[in-house]
Amino acid sequence: MGQQLYGHARLVASVAATLISLACGTNYVYSAWAPQFAERLDLSSTQSNLIGLSGNLGVYSLGVPVGVLIDRRGPRPFVLFGAALLAIGYFSLHQAYDSASGSVATLCFFSYLSGLGSCMAFAAAVKTSALNWPHHRGTATAFPVAAFGLSAFFFSSLGSIFFPGNPSAFLKLLSWGTFGLTLFGFFFLRVSSHRVHEASSRPGSPDPTFRRTLSAEAEAFYPRSATAPQCSPEPGPTATSVPGDAREPQANIDETSSLMPPPLATPENVVASSVDIDRSRRIDFRGLRLLRTHSFWHLFSIMAILAGTGLMTINNIGNNANALWKHFDDSVSKSFLVHRQQMLVSALSVCSFVGRLLSGVGSDFLVRSLHASRLWCLFVACLVFLVAQVFALSVQNPHLLGFVSAFSGLGHGVLFGVFPSLVTEAFGIRGLSQNWGFMMLAPVASSNVFNLLYGLDCYRTAYWITFGACCGGLVITLQAIRHERLERAKDNDGED
Repeated sequence: MGQQLYGHARLVASVAATLISLACGTNYVYSAWAPQFAERLDLSSTQSNLIGLSGNLGVYSLGVPVGVLIDRRGPRPFVLFGAALLAIGYFSLHQAYDSASGSVATLCFFSYLSGLGSCMAFAAAVKTSALNWPHHRGTATAFPVAAFGLSAFFFSSLGSIFFPGNPSAFLKLLSWGTFGLTLFGFFFLRVSSHRVHEASSRPGSPDPTFRRTLSAEAEAFYPRSATAPQCSPEPGPTATSVPGDAREPQANIDETSSLMPPPLATPENVVASSVDIDRSRRIDFRGLRLLRTHSFWHLFSIMAILAGTGLMTINNIGNNANALWKHFDDSVSKSFLVHRQQMLVSALSVCSFVGRLLSGVGSDFLVRSLHASRLWCLFVACLVFLVAQVFALSVQNPHLLGFVSAFSGLGHGVLFGVFPSLVTEAFGIRGLSQNWGFMMLAPVASSNVFNLLYGLDCYRTAYWITFGACCGGLVITLQAIRHERLERAKDNDGED
């Protein structure tokens, strides 16, 4: 019975995390309503881009402090904060559209609030999923991450069905829809400590702290052996060992204690933890210590290149459509262009959803069945982005723009589908939210640079630059895979 309740609670929390994430990716739908919004308020294309970029900054720029607070206080309060900010941001933009007034700075501020709300709620959802499924983390985080990518398609579809050609009603839908989904998910989003379950499911057995077993993910990192390596996986400071305190009653473990490191281990626990091969629970890299690891710079660089490339297309796919269609047939109507923009946004969103889901589940398959590195998913993401850049450089018929949108969404999805698991494995589960926040700083600079390059000249120049950047990302990914193999070899030599 206890096992059934435990499994049911985790499943309910996973569904709640997925619903919350479905409300958090609405910044990707900006291209669907931005042209009409800019026309109504008489904004230039540069001003319109600033509003869209402010939403992206809200998602990425405060990821570190938000992550620190989530790691310390638990995820649930930040779902509420996120819901409130989403409602305030989108409803204020709705009012600005209705009144046809508002300074660019004010509009950017409200767009930023909507992005920050997405950041808070999404980080809380991913953290909860990672904690609830420690041995299936890639699959568990894939569903909320995939829902984040599907958000644009979900809301744009609702808007086209119920409010066709009505940006005001669509912005109101974004306000109440994101608030309602996030608030509903809040009541069911809870961390179910697997340690409590293990203790209750084996009455009379020794403390679970002394009954650690090899996980499949750990076996991919370290071969099965008598003891686990105790050295840090990176040069520099030794990773923090954080085994549970054997004298601490397991029944007292709650949501907060599963997020924070327990008290200092006794010597007996250090010995017991030598067979705890689940690396993400043994190590704890966070804060400035990240900057002294090779893995951080590998992952940060790859995220900057690929996410920046993806965001450039996401923010400007509508401009691509307008430019090509007007060149191809200057008699097309505004409503036709709006419809085409919505189609491209939907294609991008659906492919992002598919990429996120396949990447998360596929990375678990790589680790558990093939005993390979999750980093190969980043290699695939680089290849997909390269294909997208080739299409962007070669497409002259606007009917084929869907390939640019589809491959950009797919690459973006593969990238973000596997990244939470990579960050967790490299730096530990306890600092996941703040470490994820550090990674989210990467696209802030790169996306702004790529967007500025897009606006300076013909967009073909920008796509040539992103093509070269993706080639560089491919090289960095191979370096990261090689570095990981060398670290494994050192660990194996240490065991021998």
